[in-house]
Amino acid sequence: MKVLVLSHMYPSSFNEVAGIFVHEQVKALIKKGVEVRVISPIPWTPFPINRIKGKWRKYSQVPSRAIWDDVEVFYPRYLTFPRSWFFASSGKRMYRGIEEMIERIYQEFPFDLIHAHVALPDGYAAMLLAQKYQKPLVVTIHGQDLQQTVHRNTKCRCALNLVFDYASQVVLVSNKLKYLAEEFFDCREKLTVIPNGVDLGKVSAPELEDLPKRERTVTLLSVSYLISRKGIDINLAALQRLCSKYPWLHYLVVGDGPLENKLKEMAASLGLDDYVEFLDRQPHDRVMQYMANCDIFTLPSWDEAFGVVYIEAMAHGKPVIGCQGEGIEDFVEHGKTGMLVKPRDVDSLVEALDFLLSHPEEAKAMGERGRKLVLENYTWEKNAEKTMEVYSSVLGEK
Repeated sequence: MKVLVLSHMYPSSFNEVAGIFVHEQVKALIKKGVEVRVISPIPWTPFPINRIKGKWRKYSQVPSRAIWDDVEVFYPRYLTFPRSWFFASSGKRMYRGIEEMIERIYQEFPFDLIHAHVALPDGYAAMLLAQKYQKPLVVTIHGQDLQQTVHRNTKCRCALNLVFDYASQVVLVSNKLKYLAEEFFDCREKLTVIPNGVDLGKVSAPELEDLPKRERTVTLLSVSYLISRKGIDINLAALQRLCSKYPWLHYLVVGDGPLENKLKEMAASLGLDDYVEFLDRQPHDRVMQYMANCDIFTLPSWDEAFGVVYIEAMAHGKPVIGCQGEGIEDFVEHGKTGMLVKPRDVDSLVEALDFLLSHPEEAKAMGERGRKLVLENYTWEKNAEKTMEVYSSVLGEK
């Protein structure tokens, strides 16, 4: 079985952890015997655009081809616009940017189907390729299509509808997304939920020698892109209310993003300089080490389609805190495998943290129940098995 994977979310020299979940699935599929070629289109940044801003310069430095964990990845360029202007037509522009490369690849790799990650732009470009080569199309929805893009404007919604209508199968990473897809589009019969997973080979508990050693330290951890909906400010507000009761708290924030400076300023204004460390973006292996060494993983994020970071923390036996009504409810049962709090609600978060901090044995037991659940149900091996069933179905092998 030969599969062409199309995903603008994929590790590259621009960002080594971007789309790591797509990469992990690809590796698991290859282990199962699937032949894969990965196409990861990135913005076209010719001179002088690549001199305007560091972000665009880094894009221009991404090679046209690279190897990640023995996976060959191609990085063709396509035309994009700042702030996602004209986003409804982004799929057409992606198609034009990759069309010639796909023709060359098809000569030596006559793929049987196309698997796109996200409907717009990747799924739309893949739809045009599927029409050209008369191949079935599988699209995985990770969240943005149904939580943001569908609400942008009528043209975006129409573009999404074309993709959902054409695709042979649409995979959703959570039941929350399945319900949204059923609400927005007439496609119930082609929807399949396949959750993301963890790489068990990366789940370990090494000591981090460079972490500050504090007596009786309890470490809270967040790993995310630093934007409003991730709720890092809610964590900071809750920490400020708890640090007098629990003076040994230590909060680590791993990630970068547009709100980084504002969050640092907020931490300082709340008098949390001795309690909080901002660690910037880290390699995935390093992130897993932080998870192995923390005590509680807290990310009160809303508009969360799934959240791989939660199951990675759970795989390390850590109690996790997330928001009610989000994709994590597929695997976080409040009070049993984690804690669910109200979105944007500091009081609710303070209550959850206070419970875990004041009941360390129950917190540990909660973490162990979460770990058991993840190891039995949320691995990339299981994800690959279910994905291959979808492939076989659309190829008429079942």
